[in-house]
Amino acid sequence: MKVLANDGIAKSGIKALELSGFEVDLTTVAQEQLVDYINTNEIDVLLVRSATQVRKDIIDNCPSLKIIGRGGVGMDNIDVEYAREKGLHVINTPAASSHSVAELVFAHLFGMARFLHDSNRNMPLEGDSKFKGLKKAYAKGVELRGKTLGIIGFGRIGQATAKIGLGLGMNIVAFDPFMDNVNLEVEFFDGQSVFFEINTITKEEVLQQADFVSLHVPAQKEYVISSKEFELMKEGAFIVNAARGGVVDEVALVKALESNKIAAAALDVFENEPTPEIQLLMNHNLSLTPHIGAATGEAQDRIGTELATQIIEILK
Repeated sequence: MKVLANDGIAKSGIKALELSGFEVDLTTVAQEQLVDYINTNEIDVLLVRSATQVRKDIIDNCPSLKIIGRGGVGMDNIDVEYAREKGLHVINTPAASSHSVAELVFAHLFGMARFLHDSNRNMPLEGDSKFKGLKKAYAKGVELRGKTLGIIGFGRIGQATAKIGLGLGMNIVAFDPFMDNVNLEVEFFDGQSVFFEINTITKEEVLQQADFVSLHVPAQKEYVISSKEFELMKEGAFIVNAARGGVVDEVALVKALESNKIAAAALDVFENEPTPEIQLLMNHNLSLTPHIGAATGEAQDRIGTELATQIIEILK
C-alpha cells in the first residue's frame, strides 16, 4: 500500500509505516496535479499539513484513496464530512503538537513583555549609536508572574498553555462554550503533580479580567476578536493568536495597537497566508512568526508516529 506524504512526515512516521509494509512517497505534488498523481500511482493514503487542500475534486476523483490524514489539529483544509460520507477515513493528531504551540505562545508573551520583538529589530541597527535611548525605550517591561492569563478555547492546546502559566505563577481564567470546568494536572520534572480546578467563565469576563489573552479556537465564520472585544479588554493588555488566521480581525487589531488600547500583540497565523498584510509586518508592536506553532522536532516526531499508528490500525 502507498502513502503520499505531500507536505512531509517525520522519520519516525516513515520508519513505522515502512516496517508495516507501506511504501512512503515524499514527493511534493502541486495542488492542481494531485488528482492525476494519486490515480497514476494508486495512492491509498494522502497525508497533508496546512499547505495542501483536500476538497471534493480529490475526494470524488481518486478512487484508490482510503485515508486522508492531517498532521496537526485543525482540519479546515479538508472537506472532512464530505470525505467521510464517501467512505474515506479522515484522521488527525490533535494532541501531538499541543505543548509546542503552548511554548510558542509563551515565547511571544515573554518577548512582548520585555520588548524583545522590537529590541531584536533595533539593536542590530542602532545598538552602537543609540544604546542609551534604546535602553530607556525598553525599560518599562512587565513580569508575567502574578498576572492573569485569559485563554479563549480550552481544549488540549488551551490547557497546555494554562499549565505553563500556572507553573509561572499566573492566574488562569478561561472560556470555552463546550466545557464548564477542567481539573488540570501540572506535572514537574521529578514526577510530582499538582492539580488545579479551572472553572470556565464567559468570553466577556475573560477579556475584562485578563492582562494577557491567548486564543486557541478552530477556524470560525466570524471573528472571535474584533473591535467590540478589544474595547472590553484592559488598557495595555497583550494578545496572542497562535490558533487560526481569521480568528482575529486584523484591521481592528491594528487600530487597537495604534490607540494604545492593546500594548502589543503576537500573531503566528494570518488572514492572508502566505502573504500577510504589510501593515502587520511593519508594525513594531507586533511579534510575528510564520505559522510555526507545531514546528518542533518533538512535535513532528509525535505527529509522524501517531499518524502511522492510526493508518496501520485502519488498513492492517
